[in-house]
Amino acid sequence: MSETQELYDVIIIGGGPAGLSAAQYAARSKLKTIVLDKSSTAGALAYASHIENYPGFLEPVSGAELLDTFKKQALKFGAEIVETVVVGVRLDGESKEVYTMETAYKGRTIIIATGSMGRKPSIRGEADFLGRGVSYCAVCDAAFFKGKTVCVVGSSDEAVKEAGYLTRFVETVYLIAPTKELKADDRTALNAENLTVKTGTAVKAIEGTETVEKIIVIDADKKELELYVSGVFVYLQGNKPIVDFLSGTVELKADDCIGTNHMMQTSVPGVFAAGDVTCTMVRQVVTAVSSGAVAALSAEKYIHHRTKLKQDWGK
Repeated sequence: MSETQELYDVIIIGGGPAGLSAAQYAARSKLKTIVLDKSSTAGALAYASHIENYPGFLEPVSGAELLDTFKKQALKFGAEIVETVVVGVRLDGESKEVYTMETAYKGRTIIIATGSMGRKPSIRGEADFLGRGVSYCAVCDAAFFKGKTVCVVGSSDEAVKEAGYLTRFVETVYLIAPTKELKADDRTALNAENLTVKTGTAVKAIEGTETVEKIIVIDADKKELELYVSGVFVYLQGNKPIVDFLSGTVELKADDCIGTNHMMQTSVPGVFAAGDVTCTMVRQVVTAVSSGAVAALSAEKYIHHRTKLKQDWGK
C-alpha cells in the first residue's frame, strides 16, 4: 500500500450529511480537507425518496438530490472527495493516519461521520465464517477468490457495484437480492456474462467445514435451494453505527456508538465524530448537518490551539 505525501488538516470519513457539512465548514475555514466516502449511494440519506422537512426547501426533495447539493457546496469551498473504502486507522500521535486499500492518508485531525447502517451478523453461519469465506469488502478480498464462485447478498447500489467488481476476478457471481426489485440506479454491472441475479431471495444459512462451501436460500417461489459458493459478500443494511474499521482506537458506548462531548470531541484528542455514528437520540438530516458543522469548527479550534470556536458568519 502506498502513502500520500500530503498532510491534510482534516480527514473526514463518510460522505453523508454530517461528513459533507463538516467538509463545507472545514474547507471554508481554509483547512486542507478531504472526504473519504465509501459510496455516494450507500448512506441512509441516499435511500430517502421524499424529504419535506429540511429547512430552506419549500418543496419535497429526494435524499439523493439533497446529498448532491451538499457535495457540490463542499467541492465549491475547496474540499476534496475520494470514493474509497476505509479499512483501518492509526490515531495515536500528533499526525493521524487513515488506511484504504489503495493508500494511506495523513491528517492533523479526523472527523468520523460513517453513519449507522451497520449490522451485526444475522445470517446463520455468517459470524462463524467471517474471514473464512464471509466478507464485507469485495475490494479488499476479491483476489482471494480468483476463478471461484461467490455470491453477493444485497439489493443496493453498493451491492450491485461490488458484484460487478467481483466479476473481474471470479468465475461466477450470484447477486442474491432479498427484495423483489434492485434498489440500484446504476445497473451497468448487471451486463456481465458471469453475473446471475436472483431477486426476492433470502439467504437462510451459510455452511461449510473449514471455509464456506455453500449457502441455503429461499427463492421467490418459497423453495429452499443450495448454491455452492466459496465466498459470501454481505451488503445488507441495519441500524448499528459503522465503527468496525476503528478496531477499538476510539471509546465506544454500550450500543457501539461513539461517545462525544458537546463539541463532538471523542476520547482521542484531535478525533471528532458527527451524525448517526455518535450516541445521538435524534437521527435526522438536520441534526447530522448541525453536528458536522460543530465537528469541523472544533477541528479548526484544535488545529489553531484556540480557546474559543471561530465564528463562521457570512462574509
